[in-house]
Amino acid sequence: MTNTQIPAVRPKQPVAEAAPAPRASARERGTRLLAALFLAPTIVGIVIFTVVPIAGSVVLSLFHWNVIDSPTFAGAANYREMVSDSTVLVSFRNTLVFMVLAVALQLLIALTLALAVNGRMPVWLRSVFRSAFFFPLILSAASISVVMKYLFNQDFGVVNWLLGLIGIAPVPWLTSENSAMAAVILVYVWQQFGFSFLLFVGGLNNIPKEIHEAASLDGATGLRKHLTVTLPLLSPTLLVASVVGIINALQVFEQPYVLTNGGPGDSTRTVVMVIYETAFEQLRFGEASAVGVLLFVLVMAVTALQFRLSRRFVHYQ
Repeated sequence: MTNTQIPAVRPKQPVAEAAPAPRASARERGTRLLAALFLAPTIVGIVIFTVVPIAGSVVLSLFHWNVIDSPTFAGAANYREMVSDSTVLVSFRNTLVFMVLAVALQLLIALTLALAVNGRMPVWLRSVFRSAFFFPLILSAASISVVMKYLFNQDFGVVNWLLGLIGIAPVPWLTSENSAMAAVILVYVWQQFGFSFLLFVGGLNNIPKEIHEAASLDGATGLRKHLTVTLPLLSPTLLVASVVGIINALQVFEQPYVLTNGGPGDSTRTVVMVIYETAFEQLRFGEASAVGVLLFVLVMAVTALQFRLSRRFVHYQ
């Protein structure tokens, strides 16, 4: 007989269990808690003063309410009435025209002055210009509009007096449909361009000087250098300035309200003026909320379109 050898059976190796995920240390938990505490006031403020009012406006736009009586459900009646109201339609048209002209002029003036200030000049003089151009922005729009209303007066205004020195007849700035919107735009741009100016100054300072020097060696000078080098590198700043400028322009209220009260006729009446008049003068809060909701949708749509188009025109370093 042959002896059959039985192979030795190896003992099974214990299966290694998955290591438990490392727990956050006490220091990390404390850091997260501290960050949450710092963010809490901002988040609460956004919810209370932004999210809740927007939701409330959407709900209120579905009701008829005059503050005195109980609200009654209206459904989409407020929106149908808004679309058929000629004053509302004219106000949206005026607001869009104002937005295009005011923002274009504001960005052009701000960029031109930023390029000029960023040129060769003493540091102290550059600081003076920065402060002077930004100063109107910190003033009340209503107080500025009151002063400007006297300056643009047809009979004794300083603007017409200066025009008379060069032989130009007095212009009815605030009483003519052809010039009232121009006066409102000029006053608005004068106050608002300082913000865009500071953005452009900061953007120009972030452009490396070596790039301009290389462009000069390649023969680019003056306007050509700005178009081919400065503007592409400044495009992110230009996007921010245009987005903020358009959002502010679509909500313009103080300047047309104080200067012309929406007139002559409805030539300078804006959407926010219609919301104010409908809600606080006519006590039609549901209809005013419907106009406000449509304005909110317009602002969001225009902003989304800007960011969509920025993919083609904005160049990041």
